[in-house]
Amino acid sequence: MADWTPITVEDRLESAADVFRSLPEARPQGYFSAWPEYFHSFGDKVGQQPTMRRPRPGPRQITEAEEALLWLRWLEPGDARLLWLRANRKPWKPICWELGISRATANRRWQYGIAVITWRLNGRRVPGKRSMGFVVAKAG
Repeated sequence: MADWTPITVEDRLESAADVFRSLPEARPQGYFSAWPEYFHSFGDKVGQQPTMRRPRPGPRQITEAEEALLWLRWLEPGDARLLWLRANRKPWKPICWELGISRATANRRWQYGIAVITWRLNGRRVPGKRSMGFVVAKAG
């Protein structure tokens, strides 16, 4: 993709979070259960709501998710954590409590992080001696 926008970066980070959330959890080697597999009969399932599962992500989705996760290395650790929490759709209030910052500061850092990633993906160099406000205003 040649022309990245803040919206496409946000979407890719959110889809990466969805992919990682839908992957099976890691189990220790040699994990097994001594309980027998229980198969429900038709009579057991009558009157119950059907259980629907989302399909597992494909190889392309996993590759794109891993690529998006690597983008967070371009940011400071605190800003990367903030972007990842937002990509996982965590509300602003718990994020602010967890990071110990105000809502306005969290939003400003989030916009800055998205702008830095967008600039880097478009092949532009992030200004070194500029404030966060300058980068956010120019990227959008």
